[in-house]
Amino acid sequence: AFGVIADIQYADAEDGYNFGGYQRRYYRQSLHLLWDAVEAWAAEKPPLAFVLQLGDIIDGLNARSGESEGALAQVLAALGQLQVPVHHTWGNHEFYNFSRARLVHTGLNSRPAGAVAGPPAEDCQAYHFSPTTRFRVVVLDAYDLSTVGREPDSPRYWESLQLLREKNPNDNLNSPAGLEEPRFVEFNGGFSQAQLDWFNEVLKFSDENQEKVVVMGHLPIHPDASNGVCLAWNYEDALSVIHSHQCVVCFLAGHLHDGGYCLDSHGVHHLTLEGVIETPPESNAFGTIYVYEDKMVLKGRGRISDRVMHF
Repeated sequence: AFGVIADIQYADAEDGYNFGGYQRRYYRQSLHLLWDAVEAWAAEKPPLAFVLQLGDIIDGLNARSGESEGALAQVLAALGQLQVPVHHTWGNHEFYNFSRARLVHTGLNSRPAGAVAGPPAEDCQAYHFSPTTRFRVVVLDAYDLSTVGREPDSPRYWESLQLLREKNPNDNLNSPAGLEEPRFVEFNGGFSQAQLDWFNEVLKFSDENQEKVVVMGHLPIHPDASNGVCLAWNYEDALSVIHSHQCVVCFLAGHLHDGGYCLDSHGVHHLTLEGVIETPPESNAFGTIYVYEDKMVLKGRGRISDRVMHF
């Protein structure tokens, strides 16, 4: 069994609203909800094997108030109460607060030293691990192609900016207004070819060893488990890698705070978790996934529904 949580986006700030101005964001409360999740996970019997944190652990507001390091220390202190590994994927809000170079030296760098089969590139936060026989988790870096978190003089930044400008003529690159493909906004990102090639090799290994694989990344990669905006830029490329193999049973994402789910045409479950940040104080948004030979059972708390995912 393992824990799942997404979009905590903690900040020591008064409640606010999302960019559309219609969904409330509970910045301070999100830390209390995280503590509730940690308490529930710590009480699980038998104990969890690990926890997956699906990105946006603190909010971009912290950067404006100079509180990035302090806010990060608080959420990591809560997760540090667990006696099991916590694996982090990086979202846009990580990059509003920190550069990639800085993130590598924080507790959000959960890539094991000497990760098996090597990462796709030194500055790409993708890795995989096997918590038990014939079961593997792959962590993808959905902002490998991105203008956030990348140094403006880096080739990856320019490649990403060029792609964005081709697809998004708006002055504000965070605005999807009028776009044919509204996912091409600056708060999203994508997967480099190097990462996709590496991902393909990992899945080939898992196929050969008859493993079941769970993949996680901050951005959803299936339109039916998201809205038109909150998708990875080149989600089709990631999907086609997955669909060329037998081993992947589930893709876990965050980013879309309303959550989403679909079972795709190849039998892969796409589960987008509801975000803690838009969860009212009397509720919560986290879950525990129990893994069996032929299915995964999600026990959701608060806004997250229970679900049985057969494979």
